[in-house]
Amino acid sequence: MKIIEEFKDFTLKGNVIDMAVGIVIGVAFGRIVSSMVNDILMPPIGVLIGGVNFSDLKFIIKEAGKNSQAVTLNYGNFIQVILDFIIIAFSMFVVIKATNIAKRNREKEIQESKPIIIEEDSKDLELLSEIRDLLKK
Repeated sequence: MKIIEEFKDFTLKGNVIDMAVGIVIGVAFGRIVSSMVNDILMPPIGVLIGGVNFSDLKFIIKEAGKNSQAVTLNYGNFIQVILDFIIIAFSMFVVIKATNIAKRNREKEIQESKPIIIEEDSKDLELLSEIRDLLKK
């Protein structure tokens, strides 16, 4: 029973749940990018290069026979996967860059909002004490 408790503790930690949510969102984002590449970007690119559908681009190694399928290198699909990767990588770069800028701005705000600490034996403290006493009168 100790193993079950340890497993339960492990799976209910915030990091594991955050990671699972990140994976699910990442998979969904990947599907969106794949659709964008396949359905929006590739058709115009295909038209520009002469009406070629990238998924049809392949190099035939062995023709299909009566009892066998053709053996092909599907380099068109490979090109689409590379474009998917580039778009996903660039999107992640933009998200991380924006996050880093927001963090830097937040840290700067925090630094600027910290109170000024005056050491007890400084002349400024004496002057501030005198001003306070005068204001009380």
